[in-house]
Amino acid sequence: MLSKTLTIVNPSGLHLRPAGVLSQTAMKFKCDVLIECGEKRIIAKSVLNVMAAGIKSGTEVTLICDGEDEAAAMETISQAIESGLGEL
Repeated sequence: MLSKTLTIVNPSGLHLRPAGVLSQTAMKFKCDVLIECGEKRIIAKSVLNVMAAGIKSGTEVTLICDGEDEAAAMETISQAIESGLGEL
């Protein structure tokens, strides 16, 4: 299991479009992908779960990848989040 703390940088937080980008990226991998935000644990492969969490810009989240391709998933998804999920 790998985990990394990241900050959501896109200006509007995780609304539909960036949540979709995040979920589609997570779905490319076999491992479990979770996002921890405060007390919430969100399944990153579900766009509805990601949107429902209401994560705003500037929020610190912990990305957790657990499974056979966890290293590749961590690298790819971290880069997507750090680059603004297509919004910067």
